[in-house]
Amino acid sequence: MKTLLVNADGQLEVSEIPVPKYTSKQALVKTISCGICGTDATIIQAGFKGFPRKSYPLMLGHEGVGRVVEVGSEVTSFKVGDIVLLPFNDADEELYGSLGSAWGAFSEYGVIHDKAAYQEGEVPEVAFAQQIVPENIDPVDAVMLVTLREVYSTIKYFGIHSEDSVVVFGSGPVAVTFIKIMSLMGVQSIIGIARSEEKRRLLLENGATAAFNSREADVTNEIRMLYPDGVKYVLDAVGTVEIINQAMELIEDRGEILCYGVPKYDQMQLDWSKAPYNWKLNFQQMPSKLEESKAYGQILDWIRAGKINLKDFISDYFEFESVLDAFEKYMNHRILKKAIITYLK
Repeated sequence: MKTLLVNADGQLEVSEIPVPKYTSKQALVKTISCGICGTDATIIQAGFKGFPRKSYPLMLGHEGVGRVVEVGSEVTSFKVGDIVLLPFNDADEELYGSLGSAWGAFSEYGVIHDKAAYQEGEVPEVAFAQQIVPENIDPVDAVMLVTLREVYSTIKYFGIHSEDSVVVFGSGPVAVTFIKIMSLMGVQSIIGIARSEEKRRLLLENGATAAFNSREADVTNEIRMLYPDGVKYVLDAVGTVEIINQAMELIEDRGEILCYGVPKYDQMQLDWSKAPYNWKLNFQQMPSKLEESKAYGQILDWIRAGKINLKDFISDYFEFESVLDAFEKYMNHRILKKAIITYLK
């Protein structure tokens, strides 16, 4: 099969490798689509925690959707033909030699686990989130279900409630998703911060009660005019020390800075001279797959009720043959919303 690799110098290439093996507790999945994510960009730049340069080259991709084509003898939760989320490819020295894995969903095939086939306490965590996509959802657009589940479960983890005031830095698919879901949850005070007028309007369209273009407005002054005592939460959906430091002077006493965007470095210099005396810093860089699985039902309910349209989050589709071009555009900020790589069905 073909897979997308990144080398230690950040160069991408499409390579031929064997189709993955699967056990009696697993199923083989043919990939239909996979989304490009900021995590992929951080891994390409060798900045993602847990992936030292010595572990490269790596198979990329973690937002995959595919169709089950073969099942192991103990599998009861899936059948051939099911559309499923999160088929991955693990490192396998016998098959792939020293090739590492950053989940490996930008491959023509992947593997999922059947949690029902494992003894209690032995279920791989990812198995909880390897769930079936309903038949009425486009399997290509189903990539967005991954982001939606992650974000909704993270909002629940952060403990954001309808009466809270929240500032969201970022205007990519993740930030837009945070704003959309918080709006659906009834959060009344959501301020979005973008870096262009087009992105600012996008945040307003998805439920922000106010939005500012940081290249044109004094964000700190604007927010302090609206909230003289500061806001309850500032959410960094980008992952930069600059945003975290700016957030210091935006939060109220005992306010909280929520970091969901993955920083490009494992160290940062913080300046809390303008922060209140009492504040919190909360990182969530790896959402719980169990919590994601529990969030799935609510996401599907919102879709069925017409409150979420997956296509609203997507701007670009690329066939796998154009994956290198897709990443070039993504890395150069030439994609407005979510970009999805498609494979032959």
